[in-house]
Amino acid sequence: MAIYHFHVTQVSRGKGQSAIAAAAYRAGERLQDHYYGEYADYTAKGGVVYTEIIVPEYVPESFRDREMLWNEVERVEMHPKAQLAYSFDFALMNEFSMEENIILAKRFIKENFIAKGMIADMAVHNPDKKERDNPHVHVLCPIRPMNTDGTWGEKQRREYLFDEGGKPVLDSKGHQKFNAVPTTDWGRPETLETWRKAWADMINDEFQKKGMQERIDHRSYEAQGIMLIPQIHEGPNVRKMEAKGIRTEKGSLNRLIKEINQGILLLKEKVKDIMDVISELSEEMHRNEKSTKSDLPQCLQKYFADRNEMAESYSYGKNKARKTNLKKMAELLVYLEEHHISTIEELNEHVKGKKAELGILGQVNRRKKADIAEFKENLRYLNWYEEGIPVIGEIEKRKFNKAKERIKAENGDTLRRYHIAKRILTEKGLLGKMDKTALQQEISRLKAETKENYARYKTLSKDIKQLQDICMLSQKPKEQKKQKAKEENIL
Repeated sequence: MAIYHFHVTQVSRGKGQSAIAAAAYRAGERLQDHYYGEYADYTAKGGVVYTEIIVPEYVPESFRDREMLWNEVERVEMHPKAQLAYSFDFALMNEFSMEENIILAKRFIKENFIAKGMIADMAVHNPDKKERDNPHVHVLCPIRPMNTDGTWGEKQRREYLFDEGGKPVLDSKGHQKFNAVPTTDWGRPETLETWRKAWADMINDEFQKKGMQERIDHRSYEAQGIMLIPQIHEGPNVRKMEAKGIRTEKGSLNRLIKEINQGILLLKEKVKDIMDVISELSEEMHRNEKSTKSDLPQCLQKYFADRNEMAESYSYGKNKARKTNLKKMAELLVYLEEHHISTIEELNEHVKGKKAELGILGQVNRRKKADIAEFKENLRYLNWYEEGIPVIGEIEKRKFNKAKERIKAENGDTLRRYHIAKRILTEKGLLGKMDKTALQQEISRLKAETKENYARYKTLSKDIKQLQDICMLSQKPKEQKKQKAKEENIL
């Protein structure tokens, strides 16, 4: 099945990120970082099948060199928390060959990014090929635009504020206030939505050219009117364990999410069918002058009376059929009585309530999933921070710089993660206030609530099945007469 994925984030120093490290990772290369004075080496990374830097015609040729390009970006962005690059990733199609995918990706980048004056560092990945193909594209684009003369432009310009009398609006220090206005539309949500749609349209056009039935949709589940819960990203390690039959926490959660997703979609379709039947029944009863408040229970009783009459003609199984009919009739009539439903109008209102409950259930599950992801992220940062504390302690114990530098060199990744975690936890106001046990308990609580919502979904599913039976069986007498007449004509 064709899968749509198109996502964008920002590479930012404020998040402890480096443009050089981001580019090296995506390209699987070893690049020297002049800003931090170190190397980013990802030559051992597998799964990189194609890389290319694509630029507008006026960009100097030297910028096609990856190390030179991203060191220039690091150099021109002076602020310690500067936003460095947009990072796009979008899924390629398993239905196409890798060569076809690369051609489509390059065409999309040229028509949508390069045409806007963006510089695009493209890398195509296909990891875990032995287990399951997962081809996708990473594209890094500097946030700062480049002028047509080959010099860096400005990311934003100032719009100074004036009052109604035309006088400058001043701040508390006597400086004129201003709004910072981006010089490009690259970061606008509308632009991203245009790109997302353009990629889906390009892929769907290719499917159509090949005579294939597959299609992708750039819209979110919510925008499509589909009340599904997005699954969490598993990652290669989890996929490997799952492929070996080892059940993982993330894999189990995804299985639960997938079941609820499919169930909610199916229930939504059933509710639509029920409401269609109710509409037909309502029209029929309005045409029938003898319609009374007890029409709905009477319809069911009439249906089961017809069933029992039919059972009388059975040569065997007569008693069993009667018991089955009695049990089902009692079950449906009890449901109607418990929910105070005696007319089609009351049934219609009840079904609308179930439809609303179904929508709320989907929203609640999406929120719980987001909460779980946030707590897991905080727990990961806490682990990074705690892993770095002993290393920081060792560095502080050493009196000589040479020994300090040796420890730093031996624990480079741990220290980088430590500083990233320290900064993020500080910004969130969680440093020193977060207990790992409490976090794990919170995650467990959220998982338990998700399971409770799953139980609500199962109950809702049972209710909708009852409603579907009530609606369909209310039509049966009319359908049976038609079928009987048809059989008599055949005879």
